[in-house]
Parts: sequence; C-alpha cells; structure tokens
Amino acid sequence: MSRTLLLLAGTALVLLLLVFWLSLPTPVTEAARAVRAGGDLTVDTATTDAFAVAAPGLAPSQKQRFAIGRDAFNATFVPADDAARGGLGPRFNSASCESCHLRNGRSSHQLVLHVSLPGAGPHGGPRPIPGVGTQLQNQAVSGFEPEGRIDRSYRDSTVSLAGGERVTLRVPRMSVANAGRRFPHNAQISPRAALPVFGMGLLDAVSDTTLQAIARRQAADGDSISGRPNHVWNPATGRMETGRFGWKATQATLRQQTVDAFHVDMGITPPGHPVPDGADDAPEISRRIVDATTFYTRSLAVPARRHTNRERVRRGREVFERIGCATCHRPTMTSGPSPELSAAAHQTFSPFTDLLLHDMGPALADGRPAFEASGSEWRTPPLWGLGLRERVQGHSEYLHDGRARTLLEAILWHGGEARPTRERFRDLSEADRGALLRFLRSL
Repeated sequence: MSRTLLLLAGTALVLLLLVFWLSLPTPVTEAARAVRAGGDLTVDTATTDAFAVAAPGLAPSQKQRFAIGRDAFNATFVPADDAARGGLGPRFNSASCESCHLRNGRSSHQLVLHVSLPGAGPHGGPRPIPGVGTQLQNQAVSGFEPEGRIDRSYRDSTVSLAGGERVTLRVPRMSVANAGRRFPHNAQISPRAALPVFGMGLLDAVSDTTLQAIARRQAADGDSISGRPNHVWNPATGRMETGRFGWKATQATLRQQTVDAFHVDMGITPPGHPVPDGADDAPEISRRIVDATTFYTRSLAVPARRHTNRERVRRGREVFERIGCATCHRPTMTSGPSPELSAAAHQTFSPFTDLLLHDMGPALADGRPAFEASGSEWRTPPLWGLGLRERVQGHSEYLHDGRARTLLEAILWHGGEARPTRERFRDLSEADRGALLRFLRSL
C-alpha cells in the first residue's frame, strides 16, 4: 500500500473516531447540574416571562397543545353560553387562571379562603359548609351575590437576631365579612395565595416510592424533622392517592389540580366532575381545553439558576445545608415515568422541596385539617425560581397567606419541626445570614 493510501486511511480512522466521540452523551458535571434546575426542562432566561417558557424540544403537535393551553390559561372566562370561554360562575373567585397565577407565578392581590366545618367530610377531606362548600366565592355574575369577602388586618411582632438586628413580622388576622346567615360561627378558615405553576410536570412524575423513601430517611435521622405524604381522594380514579400539589398536598395529580381550579375557582363544570344532586351536570368546558391547559402547566420549563459560581452564593449554600434547611427543601429529586411528557421522565432536577407535610408550629397553623394533613401541617413549597419572583410578579410576598414581605421574614416564621433550624439561622453572623439569603436569590 502506498504511503498516500496509508495517510488517507489513517485520516479516515481519526475522523471516524472523532465522530464517535462527539456522538457520546456529554457527562453532566456537578456545576452544570446546579444550574440545570429542571433537568432537560431547564431554560436559560431571567426575564419577566421566565415562568412562561415552553420546555425545550416539544414536538410540533405538543407545541400546538401548549399554545391552546396557554390561551385558555390566560383567557378571561364569561358567564355567557360561549363554546370556548363560557360557563363562569354563578359564583367564583377569579375569571381567569392568569389573574391568580400572574405570569405563572402568584398575584399579590388574590387570596382565596378555604373553609370547612369541624370534622371530616367525604373520603376524609374537609367537611363542606352547606350552601358554601369548601371555598368562599367572593365574586358573582349578574343576578347573584358573592358568598362573602376576606377581611385582613395585621399587628406587628418584633424578632431579634444575633448581632442586635431586629425584624418586624406582620401577624395576620383574617375574618369573613358579608357572608350572611349561611356562614357558621365555628367555620374553619384558611387563606391561600396561588402557587407558581412552572415545573409541575416534573413534580407530577415523582413516584410514590420516592416520596415514601424520603419520609423514611427523615424519620430515621432522629432529629426534629419528619415529613410524611398526604393521602387524598382522587375522584378521577375513585381511590386514595399520594398528594403532590397545593399548600397541603391535597391534589394527587396535575390534571386533578387543573380540573379542581376550573370548577372551584371559576365555577366552571368540567367533563366528568361530580356535582351536587339536582344540579345541572352538563359540562361547561370541553375536555380538549382541560387537557390542553393541563399540558400547558405540565410542559412549562424551569428557569436556570444564576450566579452559582460566585463565592457568596457558594457560601450561602453551605450555610443552607449546615443549619438544616436542605432536609425539607431538598436540593435534588428524581422523576419517574412521564407518559404525557417524555422530557419530564427520569430527570434529576432541583426543586428544593420534599413534597411532604411538616408541622410548622402554631404561628403558621390555620387550624383546618385536610385529609391526613393536620391544622398545623403544610407541604414544603418548592423554592426554584425564588430569585426571579419579584421581577416576574412585581412583588415579594411569601408563605401561604402572603404575610411575609421578605425572604428573611419568611424564614423567621418557621416553627414546629423547623424551629431548631430557625434558631440556628437567628444565631448566624450577619455575613452568613446575608450569604444564605443571597443563595436563595440565586435559585
């Protein structure tokens, strides 16, 4: 073989090896994983629309479903007989999904009031108030009266930190006004702000086995923290299932969360939803719209973390883990199968939640049980996107009722199982407290 042929053969072999090497999957480094908060559903954006971006790689048909769902999510529904946007009311809390989930985050002015009577209702859930149900409707269409409204007032309480810093907390007082005779004096009330809706496809794909394993590990640690799943009734399947969504994890699946929002928040009857005896059970919204809206929230991407290599952020993460925040606000979680969105399947992602119930103490208690959640237990809320919320939403309000105006205030409200962690936070130096808060704003 001539020298030229040998050279050509050698060059071809090198090219083949290069193509093979380039085709191999690129290992995800720890630094890259820290930024990729949503795994393959991560997008690099920090604009005011950061919570409204579709997951990368959607097929054309999926993009069409996403667009239909986005239109339904942002649409204002009306009481008229309209095939696409009709069925609102007669009493409701909001005429659109977007008004509560502002830019897919949370609105500063919308609070709904969950209500019930003492004792368990159907399937162990909250016991409805006759004529009202389990949520107070503060708006109504023409010809009807709202069920009442929420009265809010606050008093100040001061907390001292190491080094002498003093923080003023707002202690809320909530009551129901203009409810008439229908509203009993012993009603249990719980104000709730809307939760952000991006990344929910990943949370929906976390398996029961994973949540049970997390709960077992926490119980075995021997410290104050021991979370547990809520088990709730899923009317779509007719059985008790593990709750994942809502402040007390009272919805088992993303689809059921969507169906319940249409029905309870907007008074729109979706297909297959049970209604009281004697009521008109004709669906007021098509299955196509419900499916598309569910797919929209399922396929919303998660914004990438920012500034992860900065020294203060790295120090803040170390403090976050050292004082115990990461026990409940778990940095990583793994999803299982996801038939509706393959991109959400088998992902390692960083929601900073365990999706479990924890007793948060009397200061945060609402006194309103929901299935297996007691009146002082709450699901750990995800922290991803925390540093972008003020930019996206135009405000900084935290916790289930918006009482906390800053991340510092939100931390200081932690009690119950989280009390030792809160006390360790209070004892930190000013520099370490600042680093931890800077880390939270990088999420």
